[in-house]
Amino acid sequence: MLGIHGLWLFIISGLLLNVTPGPDTAYIVSRSAQLGWRGGAAAALGVGTGCLVHVLAAAIGLSALLAASSAALALVKWGGAAYLCFIGVKMLLSRPPALQGDAAAGTDAVSPRRISLREVFWQGAMTNVLNPKVALFFLAFLPQFVAADSAHRGAAFLVLGLVFIFNGTLWCLGVAAFAASAAGRLRQSTHTLLWINRALGGLFVYFGARVAMLQAR
Repeated sequence: MLGIHGLWLFIISGLLLNVTPGPDTAYIVSRSAQLGWRGGAAAALGVGTGCLVHVLAAAIGLSALLAASSAALALVKWGGAAYLCFIGVKMLLSRPPALQGDAAAGTDAVSPRRISLREVFWQGAMTNVLNPKVALFFLAFLPQFVAADSAHRGAAFLVLGLVFIFNGTLWCLGVAAFAASAAGRLRQSTHTLLWINRALGGLFVYFGARVAMLQAR
């Protein structure tokens, strides 16, 4: 169908790739530890949405253009690196609640800013959308399971990509549930949450540096 071959091999390979720890897993675990199951689920769905953008791009040929253009790849690379580092620095500079308000002075104390689920979702999505390595991955992985002479390569890429994202999202939701349950006691400590936030910030800066060092072809 649509020139797709080795579907079961594709599914097994995709599952193995999904269960391998990486930046997405680290992000989901961190948000689950901070915000519980809902935060982890929002992160997982955001990651899946970011992957969907790259699958659509591969299906219509945009990823091929990106890979062929050094200037376009460099633009996405530096944009993604800057975005990741911006989020990371923002988290590293977060302050404990005691420094964010002064109730004793007669003013309303400002409670620590709690990131919204919408922000968690879009951060997960954008960290994938702005990562050229994800685009190049789908461009290299999907064609291996589509016949070279297929008249419906775009549709085949889309079907395979949706299968990959569906399986990956199920796995990520499971990771979110496990991490949220394991970190239940940690979320009762404000200072623990603060340091989790900072650790995640450092992780984002690291990922940004890695994207910046990606060599354009």
